[in-house]
Amino acid sequence: MFVRTFTVFTSLALFACLQVAAQDGVRATVSDSPSDVAEPLVAIVDDASDEGLESHADDHFHESDHDFADHGDSHAHSIKHGRVDTHAPAFLMGDHVHEVGEWMVEYKYAAMFMDGNRAGTTRLTDQQALDFIGTVPPGTPGVSAYGATPINMTMQMHMLHIMRGMTENVTAYIMPMWMDNTMDHRRRNRTFFTTTNSGFGDLNFGALWRLYDGCSDELILNLRFSAPTGDIDNVTSIPTGSPSEFPYPMRLGHGTWDALPALTYRSYGERHSIGLQGALGLPMGTNDSDYRVGNEYRATAWLSYLLDCEKRLAATFRVEGLWRSNFVGADPQLNPNLISTADPNMRGGDFLNLGYGLMYMLPAGGRLNVEFTNPVVQNLRGVQLETDWSFAASYSKAF
Repeated sequence: MFVRTFTVFTSLALFACLQVAAQDGVRATVSDSPSDVAEPLVAIVDDASDEGLESHADDHFHESDHDFADHGDSHAHSIKHGRVDTHAPAFLMGDHVHEVGEWMVEYKYAAMFMDGNRAGTTRLTDQQALDFIGTVPPGTPGVSAYGATPINMTMQMHMLHIMRGMTENVTAYIMPMWMDNTMDHRRRNRTFFTTTNSGFGDLNFGALWRLYDGCSDELILNLRFSAPTGDIDNVTSIPTGSPSEFPYPMRLGHGTWDALPALTYRSYGERHSIGLQGALGLPMGTNDSDYRVGNEYRATAWLSYLLDCEKRLAATFRVEGLWRSNFVGADPQLNPNLISTADPNMRGGDFLNLGYGLMYMLPAGGRLNVEFTNPVVQNLRGVQLETDWSFAASYSKAF
């Protein structure tokens, strides 16, 4: 855990410091040559007189969507001013702050579809998944034949994201969400059944702290937490006929308070921007069912490219590495001999995901953001459903 945490955050911090140092050097060079500054300023004044109408239209558009912070004259013409890619791709959060007193409300929908099982990097047939040999507990011979196996699963999330600028560099937020999980199964006798579970998920909340704000880049720390509002004790009468608890992947929350910190670096060019984000998922303690979910480590890099002169439309490309460990402990209400989804030692894995998206700023204000992702590498611990694709879409409006 320490090595991965140190690697993700140290790499981002080092890269950000190098960028800041480079820009400070440029500023120092410019400040030592006042005559070199005069000519560009004259050119700017001339351009302003020639393009007054265009500038006025731009200002009107920017005022209609308070999606950026105005930090005085020094930032009035910042390269970050009034462009659609000040937000990250749709699956990411904790990437931007708002000006003092400004609110933002966002609705986000996300879906993930999993089809077929695999163990490690090997795809399994349904029969191979039923016959998979597990270990319960670890290190001792376990089941050699499950009674049933999952064959596909759909996870859907509806989230309301509310943000408010508290100070120039601090924005607070809260994210209530509704979860809807559906899983199809096959029994050993070749019959099928489906289970569903829906309700409120864990409540996420926290604050974004902008540690550095340059003319063309910024560094933001996300102090995020989740409260255990998602139910982990819901029961179903399918398939046994008597009420029994859902297995781990079907549950609506973690049952613990979690720390979810992240660090994001953004850098902007005239036609593009790049972003780097390192994020952790660290459950704190053990839940009432005597287990805690595994730690998560994420490292993400993305590129946004502006597709129009008004900077309202951008395409995004993202690469994400995800490392997830197995659960610690076990729920005594679940029998891991019956199905793989009840085994806490089959919950971890390593993933390399690619994301592709578009974002668009509406003329009257507001922002549409969509992203499609698919894994190119999946190395799963034990037998688990593999992820086929994920999709996220959101609409946000600041006021």
